[in-house]
Amino acid sequence: MDKNAIPKATLGRLPMYLEFLTKLPAEQTPYISATTIAKKLCLGDVQVRKDLNRVSGAGRPKVGYVTADLIYSIEQCLGNKQPTNAVIVGAGRLGKALLGFDDFEHYGVNIVAAFDNNEEVIQQSGDKKILPVEQLHPFCKEHDVRIGIITVDETSAQEICEKMIAGGIRAIWNFAPCRLVVPGGVIVKQEVLAASLAHLNNQLFNM
Repeated sequence: MDKNAIPKATLGRLPMYLEFLTKLPAEQTPYISATTIAKKLCLGDVQVRKDLNRVSGAGRPKVGYVTADLIYSIEQCLGNKQPTNAVIVGAGRLGKALLGFDDFEHYGVNIVAAFDNNEEVIQQSGDKKILPVEQLHPFCKEHDVRIGIITVDETSAQEICEKMIAGGIRAIWNFAPCRLVVPGGVIVKQEVLAASLAHLNNQLFNM
C-alpha cells in the first residue's frame, strides 16, 4: 500500500472507521459491508467504499470485507501497531494544547515529550514531560523520535529545526510563520493557522 497516495480526507476518516469496527462483537460480525459502515456513521455509501478500497482493496460482492482483515489494514495504514514517536519544541499555549491532545495516537503518532527553555514552564510540567531544550538531541536519539513539532516563534524556528534534524528527526510539522531550510530527505509540513482561518472566512462570504 502506498500511503502517500491516500488523500488527507480519507486519512482523517480512518480512525472513525477503526473505532466503529473494533467495537463490533467479533463473533457476530465476521463480515462488514461499506453500506453498513456508511449507515452507522451517517456517511455517504460511495465515499466509504472509496476510502476502504484505498486501504484494503474491494470487498467481496454481497459479503463485504472480512472485519478482522479490514481492522488490520486500517491499523497498518495509520501505523497504530508501530506508532511513531514525536516531540514538541515550544511549550506555550499551542504546544501544551498539542501535548494534551490524546487523539494523535489514533493516527499512529505518539507525542512523548515537549521541550522549552522557560524554567517555570518546565517546573510546572505536571503529568506530561516538558524538558529543557538542551536535552532535545539525546532524548530524540534515545527514544527514536522521527517527528518534530515546532511551536516556537519565527526567530528560533530554524535553530530548533536544525537541532531536531541533528537528533535524527526526519519529518517536521512547523507552526512558526517562516520557511524552514532543510536538507534532502527531511519532510516539512507548514501549518499557517491564520491563512486557514482567512480561507474559511472567504468561503463564508462567498456562500
